[in-house]
Amino acid sequence: MNVWVPPADRVMGSEMYRFAEAVGMADPTEYAALHRWSVADRPAFWSALWDFAALPARPAGPAVADDRMPGARWFPGAELSYASVALAHDDGALALLCCDETGTTGSTTFGELRAEVARVAGGLAALGVGRGDRVAAVLPTRREAVVAFLATVSLGAVWVLCSPEFGAASIVSRLAQTEPTVLLTTDAYRYNGRVHDVREKLVEAAAQLPTLAAVVEVSSGLVEPRGGQRPWAELLDGSPVDPVDVPFDHPLWILFSSGTTGIPKAMVQGHGGIVLEHLKSLVLHNDLRAGQRLFWYTSTAWMMWNYQVGALLAGATAVLYDGVADPARLWSLVDDHGVHVFGASPGFYQNALDGGHVRAGRNLHTVGSTGSPLLEPTQRDLGDALGHAVKIASVSGGTDVCSAFVGPNPLQPVRIGEMQGRMLGVAAEAFDAAGRPLVDEIGELVVTAAMPSMPLGFWGDDNGSRMHETYFATYPGVWRHGDWVRFTAEGGAVITGRSDATLNRGGVRMGTSEFYRVLADVPEIEDALVVDTDELTLFVVLADGSELDDDLRTRIRTLVRSDISPRHVPDTVVAVPAIPYTLTGKKCEIPVKRLLLGATAAEVADPQSLRNPEALFAVVEAAAAAVERSAP
Repeated sequence: MNVWVPPADRVMGSEMYRFAEAVGMADPTEYAALHRWSVADRPAFWSALWDFAALPARPAGPAVADDRMPGARWFPGAELSYASVALAHDDGALALLCCDETGTTGSTTFGELRAEVARVAGGLAALGVGRGDRVAAVLPTRREAVVAFLATVSLGAVWVLCSPEFGAASIVSRLAQTEPTVLLTTDAYRYNGRVHDVREKLVEAAAQLPTLAAVVEVSSGLVEPRGGQRPWAELLDGSPVDPVDVPFDHPLWILFSSGTTGIPKAMVQGHGGIVLEHLKSLVLHNDLRAGQRLFWYTSTAWMMWNYQVGALLAGATAVLYDGVADPARLWSLVDDHGVHVFGASPGFYQNALDGGHVRAGRNLHTVGSTGSPLLEPTQRDLGDALGHAVKIASVSGGTDVCSAFVGPNPLQPVRIGEMQGRMLGVAAEAFDAAGRPLVDEIGELVVTAAMPSMPLGFWGDDNGSRMHETYFATYPGVWRHGDWVRFTAEGGAVITGRSDATLNRGGVRMGTSEFYRVLADVPEIEDALVVDTDELTLFVVLADGSELDDDLRTRIRTLVRSDISPRHVPDTVVAVPAIPYTLTGKKCEIPVKRLLLGATAAEVADPQSLRNPEALFAVVEAAAAAVERSAP
């Protein structure tokens, strides 16, 4: 069943169709053929994308000089700058549109942004920042973060960003790994109507970063100033510095893993790889054009902040929002500001549907979803609410590549319960335990050929051992991402959960999202989390007025038995007040499992990486109480 079918004029007017024509595809509407070519001749594909995007002239020679994983080398001799590409647009075109919980706070043109970035780059240079140095920031989703990022990378320095929601210890666990030269901080931020003064916390964090030469405070205007740090105005007074070109694989930024499975991994990605990947994803796959507007609800704790700023690469406007994800407010922003591509998490969309807030904005053509699988009922209801003019574009990728492995394209229909398929240039497969590709069966999501935005390495992992263990230990020379996926015979993709949270019952392996899909039809259940130790435990959040009695337990078990498998009937069903989530909207299946197996809280999760850390421990306490009640 299709939830969206592209009209012929939309197919033929898309950027992907234009790209397919440019590379000489016999039928530019045939996505499957275009994808096959993009992975069969990856050097030709990535070179063609470079030319299609009108990036600076590249030297003659192969696009891929060394095609191994890890260690692939891309476009040897090529130089460019993320900042130069992002700022190379008409002075009067709108670059940033900034909003918060109180309303629209301002707009910035490309001309204004270019001038401000040049001055802040000069200010950073005056503080001693140069090529390869790290500039760290603890800032919310405001324009100054974008300006500071572009100024940093225009010098060839490396950008490192944390959210002010994190505690001091969490900030230090990330930033101390990178030994920053300069730290940019805020004094406060607003969330859900409350102002959070973070100065004491950030002074404490800065004191534990011995490499700092300077700390610069960006005033929020939310608290009374008290001095003590260099002001943002000092950077704005810098002598303008233009962006410098750097090699294709020069470090651009350092992104951190969630920290729910140990010390956050510090993943380094390069200028060229990110420029190409984000242009491919935004322009070809999401059909974002110069002059259009991209709004993805995110915080600075999530790679989607970096992805959203990528709108500038395409000459589009990045709509920034700082505050709580209130469905009514965000959907009003989509309409009021004429957003063309809007993105959020599956949980946000379900909340918006429940409140009756979902509607097609006046310019809206694509609604993106990522962070966890979009369940079929949510996808179906979202399609009904948006109508045929708006495409639902589910994507799955990771911070590890700051891009997607599977996702949308404008040439094919969207089928219920599926992502449209593999992204261009991505040789994704489902592997069995022996490393054989599967079709229409669940297997490990792997990538068998390098992508340009794969990490250059982990910061501080000098011998590459941690990176090898993370991605390449299971299938040598092949990237194992850690998700379960099923690719259909038609090329569609279904992500069924994290493979390290697999429910393996008597040799029958099942992804956790299969549970959530089935339970979505139980009206008494608002949310759920399932983990498999030696016992299969299902945690449920009950709807108001509902009770977890014997009747509901029996119905749950009967439904699982008939719709999933008899082996996956839960041994225990436990009611909890809330399900723990990471800041990026993923259920904490692995931390809960490890806690149930006896690990300590310090071993399983950094509380500051969680949206609701209290829920993590409440779940474990509820499980212990259930065991005690059932004991003879």
